[in-house]
Amino acid sequence: MKRNTSTFQKKLLRYFMFFTAVIFTVLWLLQTVFLQRFYDGMIIRNTVSAADSIVSQFGSSRIADYIDEISRENSIVVYLTDTDGNLLYSSDEFRKMHGMREERGGRFFRDDYPHYRELPENYGTFLQTLRASADGTAELRSDDLYVYGRYITFSGEDAVLYLGTTLGAVGSAARIIRTQLLWVTLLSVAVGFVLAWFLSRSFAKPIAQLNEKAHQLGGHQQDMPFEEGFCTELDDLNGTLDRTAEKLQQNREFQNEFLANVSHDLRTPLTMIKGYAEMIRDISREDEQQCAADVAVIVEESDRLTALVNEILEYSELQMSDKEPFTETVSLSEIAASVTDSFENLYAKDGFTFERSIAADVQISGNASRLQRAVYNLLDNAVRHAGADKWIGVTLSSDENNAAIEISDHGSGIAPDELERIWEKYYTNRQRRGKGVSGLGLAIVKQTVTMHNGKCEVSSEPGNGSTFRIILPVTHGS
Repeated sequence: MKRNTSTFQKKLLRYFMFFTAVIFTVLWLLQTVFLQRFYDGMIIRNTVSAADSIVSQFGSSRIADYIDEISRENSIVVYLTDTDGNLLYSSDEFRKMHGMREERGGRFFRDDYPHYRELPENYGTFLQTLRASADGTAELRSDDLYVYGRYITFSGEDAVLYLGTTLGAVGSAARIIRTQLLWVTLLSVAVGFVLAWFLSRSFAKPIAQLNEKAHQLGGHQQDMPFEEGFCTELDDLNGTLDRTAEKLQQNREFQNEFLANVSHDLRTPLTMIKGYAEMIRDISREDEQQCAADVAVIVEESDRLTALVNEILEYSELQMSDKEPFTETVSLSEIAASVTDSFENLYAKDGFTFERSIAADVQISGNASRLQRAVYNLLDNAVRHAGADKWIGVTLSSDENNAAIEISDHGSGIAPDELERIWEKYYTNRQRRGKGVSGLGLAIVKQTVTMHNGKCEVSSEPGNGSTFRIILPVTHGS
């Protein structure tokens, strides 16, 4: 597949310039090609609106002044005639005709006759169009002129209102606008190119830094530079990459430690299995009693190997999981009782005594199977380190906020310098000489309790046994 060589900076620059080109193309079309059309449409609407305004004021005593004002504001000429074409009044944007006075039959004539404005040449055509119209209105339009008129009632008689205006006046203005727009376009494109170049560089720099940072994920180089503050999204992405790098580093450390310790833990049972298998093959295969004893060792070591693998896989799953929210309501009372019952059924024949004090109806939000595994690991640890009396104490209590499970024994206890490290993975296997299966049992308990927003504690005195305690927040209103 062909590799895309277009960089973010180049694409952003092209898109910005394309946006600038589109904007100025639209601006050129509006200010040159469509300007005359917009102007003509506006003039026509203003002329029709002026006619409506004049008609609405015919009952006013100041109708002449109002017509003059309309003419000046809209740059139109106004003629008021009778139906035969005799002029009653006229006005334009340059003259203000006064002196309309009423004579016989409501007719008006002009006192200032030297300023009299003749009817336009197209008035006859306009009047014919008006007489032929069905709605009492008429309009004439050419390239440079627009005429609109209608029949009206003036002083109780039929009359004709004529309004005319020019349409081509925008041509010279359009040429001026076109020249100015050319210079504005050239200047804006130049400025836009410079701004686009700087903007694209500003955007591309942090993205290039993040790209380089992403390439280094999983490598040994850490703390790649990144200048925060450009935008929130990139700052958040940088934070995500930092957290990912930390997670990868933790996973790498865990993987290295995992391989080192697993290879050590697996070597012993595998060596035992191989050694006894070779003994059966070479020595004891014909000695039925010795062969059975050797097979029993192989089975025992296989069970130990299976338990070891299971604990390693379980701890790996917990280690790879983030803290998860729990919505399932779990009864700690039932979990503590059922796990204790299982151990009592299994070890009662060996003389173990399980003394329990389990409060009823203690509930939390959590994962039932993982909590059951945590309690199982604590009881298994207590059985393996129980004293000569083989006594195990199981206590579950609660208050308004927390529930506490305590597992006690009368064993040899734990030295004070070991209490802080007893929850570490593989610590038991290394420092307490293999009494556990893998050294992960208490680490699994700690990880599970942490995921449930709880805490683990241990109290012990050498020679007086130990008490392991997990504290979890209870569910209110359960």
